[in-house]
Amino acid sequence: MAASPSTARVINDRLALRLLQDEGPLTATQLKTLTGLSRPTVADLVERLRSSGLVHVVGESGAERRGPNAKLYGIVADRAHLAALDVRTRSVTVVVADLLGTTLAEASLPIADGAAPGPAADQAVALLERTAAEAGAVRLHSVAVGAPGLVDPATRQLRDTAKLPAWHRRLIAALRQRLPATVLAENEVNLAAVAELREGAARADRDTFVLLWLGQGVGAAVVLDGRLRRGASGGAGEIGFLPVPGTSGLPSAHGCDGGFDELACAAAVDALARAHGLDPADALESEDGPFLDALAGRLAIGAAAVAAVLDPGCVVLAGETGHRGGRRLAARVEARLAELSPLRTEVRATTLGDAAILRGALLTARDAAQDDLFP
Repeated sequence: MAASPSTARVINDRLALRLLQDEGPLTATQLKTLTGLSRPTVADLVERLRSSGLVHVVGESGAERRGPNAKLYGIVADRAHLAALDVRTRSVTVVVADLLGTTLAEASLPIADGAAPGPAADQAVALLERTAAEAGAVRLHSVAVGAPGLVDPATRQLRDTAKLPAWHRRLIAALRQRLPATVLAENEVNLAAVAELREGAARADRDTFVLLWLGQGVGAAVVLDGRLRRGASGGAGEIGFLPVPGTSGLPSAHGCDGGFDELACAAAVDALARAHGLDPADALESEDGPFLDALAGRLAIGAAAVAAVLDPGCVVLAGETGHRGGRRLAARVEARLAELSPLRTEVRATTLGDAAILRGALLTARDAAQDDLFP
């Protein structure tokens, strides 16, 4: 059944806006080529988008003759402002950006150990408000928060976790109460995977992969057919609880001691470096083959379990260990994984490093704003 004229207009307008978002300013002729629409249809949609305040003329193309088709059209970047927060156990980092995702201001704030939940959350909200004011953002449209722990897929609330500061949950509630904005909460590792999918290690050729986050804690994010998969309770990727050989015992519902976390968390990597006579501060950048081989063997155990269940074809090593280990560590993990599993699995290092969480949060906030503003 053919779409109605009004539905077709909505589809065409959204397609044009996405192209302007992804490709940058375009001429009407370029939009015609990329969309496959007729010249009159493109002219109509450009006029509609200009009238709605979503698109404006940003210049002229020097490659074409001067005239109507030589005008370059771009999205009105200040139509909406966005914010992204990377919430850690002892700090919070804030970025404020425009509708194109261009960073306008950024700031960080340490949060003291044992800080009372209310005052700590208030500090974080105040940091966001100051940063938005510095960026000239009178009103934030969408705010995405990346935090450790589980996020309920139905309520989008952070779930109670004994090991995480109480101010994390208080922060989400405070943001929703004090800001006239859409506030989205997401697990930090999931956001890192979103960023690697769209701007990082998986962008060019992978829409199915698993991201292993290797930092103070260990986690994973699952992306299948270009979509983030959270699981029934938001716990997909809690690989730190995975029972594996070589640990002190078995994990429990109350902690991941004895699970994969015991082999791959930052403290375990530091201990392994010291056991090889290396300074943990620079062991991952060293040329010490035995240390890297031993670490790769540990990481391959978790990666093999992931491959056996999901067969993702690609694993991205992220977090501090994945970033610092880079391609050398990724290549060793891939080689060891090939010995443990018959399933061909490529292993890549993150290309975004520590910026992945904030980039994923910013992309999430931008998507929410565009879904609301774009027809």
